[in-house]
This record gives sequence, C-alpha cells and structure tokens, in this order.
Amino acid sequence: MIYELRIYECLPGRLPALLNRFAEHTLAIWDKHGIKQAGFFTTIVGESSQRLTYLIAWESLADREVKWKAFTTDPAWLKARDESERDGQILSNISSQLLSPTAFSAVK
Repeated sequence: MIYELRIYECLPGRLPALLNRFAEHTLAIWDKHGIKQAGFFTTIVGESSQRLTYLIAWESLADREVKWKAFTTDPAWLKARDESERDGQILSNISSQLLSPTAFSAVK
C-alpha cells in the first residue's frame, strides 16, 4: 500500500467552493473508479487557512496510474470541475507526494 499526500492551496475565499466540490461531486466519482481516500483535513493552525490536505490510499503505483487517469478524464469530473469554477479559479497551487509507510507505521 502507498499513500498520496495532496495539498491544495486555494485562492482567498475559495476554500468553501473546493470543499463543496469534493463533498457533492468528487468523492462519488472516486467511488466509481475505486479511489479510496484515507482522510481530509483543513488547517486550523499553520501557514494557511485556505488549504485542503488529504490522503489517498493506493494498492501500487500502477493502481494509481490507472485509476487517476480514469478519474481525470471522466466527463462527470470535468463537468463538476468546470461548473465549480464558473465564479473563478479555485486553486493557486497543488502539491503531491507519494509515500510508503515505514515498518513501524500504524498505517500500513
């Protein structure tokens, strides 16, 4: 199992639009493609309160490649993304890291 850590930095005031897009659209599309989330977080104390951080659990790099491509090209996702950005762009930056749990990690 590997984990992907993704951090989305929103433009000022746009975090609610991003949260709504995940809650109302993205997670259902992920379910359709077998993408498993391992947690979503907003920042209470830290660099930015306009940040969404989340983890995705993947079986392997190959699993990620197949499922992520299917998701990012899904017409339902493209429509949800475009509709959520009708009032303007949401994100200023996306960072991603693929992580492997250590032998002593509580998460495997």
